[in-house]
Parts: sequence; C-alpha cells; structure tokens
Amino acid sequence: MTFVDAPTPGGQESVVAKLSTLDRFLAVWILLAMAAGLGLGRLVPGFDEVLAAVEIGGISLPIALGLLIMMYPVLAKVRYDRLDAVTGDRRLMASSLVINWIIGPAVMFALAWLFLPDLPEYRTGLIIVGLARCIAMVIIWNDLACGDREAAAVLVALNSVFQVLAFGLLGWFYLDLLPGWLGLGEGENLDISMWEIAFNVVVFLGVPLIAGFLTRRLGEKKLGRERYESGFLSKIGPWALYGLLFTIVVLFALQGETITSQPLDVARIALPLLVYFALMWFGTFALGKAIGLPYERTTTLAFTAAGNNFELAIAVAIATFGVTSGQALSGVVGPLIEVPVLVALVYVSLAWRRKFSADKT
Repeated sequence: MTFVDAPTPGGQESVVAKLSTLDRFLAVWILLAMAAGLGLGRLVPGFDEVLAAVEIGGISLPIALGLLIMMYPVLAKVRYDRLDAVTGDRRLMASSLVINWIIGPAVMFALAWLFLPDLPEYRTGLIIVGLARCIAMVIIWNDLACGDREAAAVLVALNSVFQVLAFGLLGWFYLDLLPGWLGLGEGENLDISMWEIAFNVVVFLGVPLIAGFLTRRLGEKKLGRERYESGFLSKIGPWALYGLLFTIVVLFALQGETITSQPLDVARIALPLLVYFALMWFGTFALGKAIGLPYERTTTLAFTAAGNNFELAIAVAIATFGVTSGQALSGVVGPLIEVPVLVALVYVSLAWRRKFSADKT
C-alpha cells in the first residue's frame, strides 16, 4: 500500500504481512475519521463556523493544509525522470482525456437526470461534481492501490490544465445549453471565473507538486537515490495517511450538521453517486485491461476517472447558489460517498493485482 513499495508479482502473498498496523486497518481509521468529523460538526456548537471562517479566496485553509500533508509524501516518491515514459504512452493519455472530459461529465449528467428528475437543485449539484475532475486525493488512492505514481502525477497535471480551460465551458454546456436542446427545461449558469479555478488548482495540486519535485531533486542530490528512497521516504511516508485522516475530519466537520439533518435527501443524492463511481471505475479498469495496459497504469487510469475534485465542486456550488442550497448539499455528499467507496476499490484493486500477474504467466 502507500507506505510499502509495491511487491513483485511473485511476492504478493506477503503484502499484508508487510503492512504496518496503520496501513492494515486503513478502512477502520477512515471510517472513524468520518464519524469523528460528523460528530464534531453536529455536537460542537459553532465548530463548523470556526473552520469555515479560516479561508482565503474561498479556499478552506484547514482542508488545504490537510491535502498538502497528504499529497506531499506521495509526490516526493515520484521519480520525475521517468515521466517521459508516461507521456509517450498514447493509449493511457488518450484514454484519460476521453474518459475524464467526455465520458465522465456525460455519465453524471445522465445519472443526475435519471435519479433526480424532480429535484433540480440536487441534480445541478451532482452535475457540477461530475465536471470537477479529480486532481488531488486521487493521488493517495492510486498509491494505496500500488498504481503507477509517475502516471498519476502526469494525469492529474493534465486534468488540472483541462480543468482551468474546460470547466466553465462544460458547465455552460451541461447546465444551460444541453437541457434546452433536450427539452428538459431552463438551464443554470455558473458564476465562476477561470482565475478562481486556476487558484484552486494551484493550491490543491501546484503547491504539493512543486514541494515533492524539489524534495526529490535536492534529496537525491544530497543522499543519492537509494538512501533517499530507503531512508527519507520511509520516514515521511506515514504522514500521507495522517494528512488524509485530518482532511476527512475537517471536511465532514464542516458539513456534519447539514448531512445528519437531512438523511433522506442525502440518500437520494447518494444513489446516483454510487452508480457513477461503480460505472466509472469498473468500466475504466476493464478498458485499461482491454487495451493492454499493465496493472499499475490500469489502476491509475481507473482512479483518476472515478475520483472528483469535491473541493472545487463545493466551492463552485456555494459561490453560485449559496451555502444552504441544494446544489451545495450535493457537493458535500460527494466526498461522503466517494471516500468509503474508493477505499473499498483500493482493496478490489489489490485483489485483482494477482489476476493481472497470473494472466502474464
């Protein structure tokens, strides 16, 4: 998993034995973090307001801090001198672009209208979630599943560029133009500039990426690659999980009261999200295997396709429709469903890793 380098195909039986207690009970820690966040947000008066007040330009500083701590160790592990091999893989690059920027938003649009035809606010919120392609937390899901770190770095960087350029255009297409074409009623308009999206990308990807790159370059120069990877990386590795758990606690504390006070609405929103994650992950995983990608890159492709940038989705929904809007609630429910589902898919990935290896023998 993320703190133990991926084993060779012949040694997969010993993966669990190599894991620390921290890694082995990952799902338990994440569920406890979700419960703790919901409890704090629900039971401690004003706690969510205190957290929400600590922000710059609509970006929550506690969440940004948690994501930086989470992503930095993983990005420091990336061997940046191997990125050329990733960018040269046309199957991977083309598949990622098509899945993330054509198929993903279209799937969420269809599911939102199919499951929530009578709830326009929630439907709009889900479509916004589908437009916000993942550029942050997917890195740790990929690392936990022993995916290709270099491929993940390239694909999230690619997604970040397209997010800046295409988010507003796709928002206009799916929320305003397409509903009118299909006779589904009046559309919605998103009130967010390209610069706001770019700022989101810089905070949630640019800062940890630069920090990881500089750490790798300077660390290897001073220690050499072997000492850097066996010594320094092993020491900072556990901080990825600490950052993940902190982020989950803060995120759910911010929205604990909203989520727990509207359980039926949460359930209505959750159903299309569950279908979405299943379709995107399993469909993309099958595609990767069909076009001959190795396990590591197939896994990376699947997680970058299924994950979403919930930070951006929530920020856009709140800025455009208000903090108490149904659109904002849909954005909040996104990570409530995404986190446990993608954790479960990490274990599915690791189980299927053996099948990939067996198919090669």
